[in-house]
Amino acid sequence: MDEVNIKLSEDEVVVLFEFFERFGDKNRLYFVHPAEYIALLKISAQIDKGISAMFGEDYVEILYKARERIAEGFESDFPEIEKE
Repeated sequence: MDEVNIKLSEDEVVVLFEFFERFGDKNRLYFVHPAEYIALLKISAQIDKGISAMFGEDYVEILYKARERIAEGFESDFPEIEKE
């Protein structure tokens, strides 16, 4: 698989570190400051520019296979999964 690089400032990394630490501690995602949302938006914008797979006719299959590859062998607790 090809790699996609995402660029973040040190401030964004610090803010996201705390965001994900809180998630790890409380097992719940929520924002406590607008900067958390803004940093996630920056990542989302870079993903939108970085890959075109989501526009292909076979996107559902691409997504399924990507999820399977990423989750393969994961042996830890994770939050409740909701069905789409």
